[in-house]
Amino acid sequence: MPLHLHPDRFFPVDPTMRSIARELFAGVEALPIVSPHGHTDPQWFADNAPFEDATSLFLWPDHYLLRMLYSQGVSLEALGLSPQGGKAETDRRAIWRLFARLYHLFRGTPSRLWLDHAFATVFGLDVRLEEATADRYYDVIAEALATEAFRPRALFRRFNIEVLATTEGALDPLAHHARLQKDWNGRVITTFRPDDVIDADKPDFARNVEELGRLTGENARTWHGYLKALENRRAFFRAHGATATDHGHATAATADLSRAECQLLFDRVLAGKDGAADAELFRAQMLTEMARMAADDGMTMQIHPGSFRNHNKELFAKFGPNIGADIPVRVDYTRALKPLLDRFGNRADLTIILFTLDETNYARELAPLAGHYPCLKLGPAWWFHDSPEGMLRFRRQVTETAGFANTVGFNDDTRAFFSIPARHDLARRIDAAYLAELVATHRLERDEAHELIGELAYSLPKAAYRL
Repeated sequence: MPLHLHPDRFFPVDPTMRSIARELFAGVEALPIVSPHGHTDPQWFADNAPFEDATSLFLWPDHYLLRMLYSQGVSLEALGLSPQGGKAETDRRAIWRLFARLYHLFRGTPSRLWLDHAFATVFGLDVRLEEATADRYYDVIAEALATEAFRPRALFRRFNIEVLATTEGALDPLAHHARLQKDWNGRVITTFRPDDVIDADKPDFARNVEELGRLTGENARTWHGYLKALENRRAFFRAHGATATDHGHATAATADLSRAECQLLFDRVLAGKDGAADAELFRAQMLTEMARMAADDGMTMQIHPGSFRNHNKELFAKFGPNIGADIPVRVDYTRALKPLLDRFGNRADLTIILFTLDETNYARELAPLAGHYPCLKLGPAWWFHDSPEGMLRFRRQVTETAGFANTVGFNDDTRAFFSIPARHDLARRIDAAYLAELVATHRLERDEAHELIGELAYSLPKAAYRL
């Protein structure tokens, strides 16, 4: 069967709105991609080595694919993932054939949309992926990846990426970013993710804090020295291009304790005597401390709460994190953020971007909060909701209360480099569709829609992330 990307995909069925959506999308289709938050590997661009094959490029890094296949009874070993102390399939072509045979499982999912876009536009494939075409796909992709045009830096240019942010832990030496600053003018920057030295639930938390002190020359076992060490690492990341921090806490809880209370709490979590309540309180205090530091150094702060990570105990024990067993949970924002907002909510020079996996919060809490506090902005539909319907639900639930200016456009938040153009194409088409509806129902003038879609696709993310 042919693989065909319809030029009007994701646009409204109504002919009037579809015509307006086409016109709006045409105005932003060729704009550069601003990718202000993601998880691609900076080593790809530092080494500029060829990607290996279809299996390692598309399947292994993508937890969306792994979780769907696992849900249908496919073992991760059969997909080439090695468990601790166990064996896995090593024939990458055989793994790709298995994936192709089960590709129908992804009908109606955003994974299918992104993959088909990459197959058609990047590799020029014109037949659908299925068992009968698996080898053709594997060979075409392998042949392309062996050429200079498919090296990471060449693709960065081909994808029209203006800036791409990766995400690294607080202890990362940023060696790849240092190399990139010296020998390439493509803008790949880092993002500061301090969870490894903030989350006291992590088994290596105390060792990480000790390493933090060693790296910075601060006495990180005292509350004052610990904060100074974090400020030092933030400056180190800024020197390597970082303009933002990221915080993947389970909740949005914040706290504002006295300095004496902070030292006592810090002593307890460092000694490993903390229970779940102390670990949560420490994370809550640290979000407020990160906001204070952001107010001082100008870094944009991102809060990504609401994921019960590594929910599948058996898989986590066998394979470790990031194998697709993270599940959304309910999150409170209004009460949870109150201590932080009491201190910094009225700072117009501070930017805190809120994300959620709990869509019920959009209209009830997030839009009213961002529609009031100068420091708050709303991040786009994220993770499980990074999809056509999820993006539309986001716009419909937040726009009337928060407007467009209190949102930050789109970020792809992906490990899958080849999906970046597809994701931005989708986001721009969905925004065109939404704005076309506002124009067609006479809630927005056409010239305003043209201005807005340019802001959503390009200007708002650049401003929010200080790029």
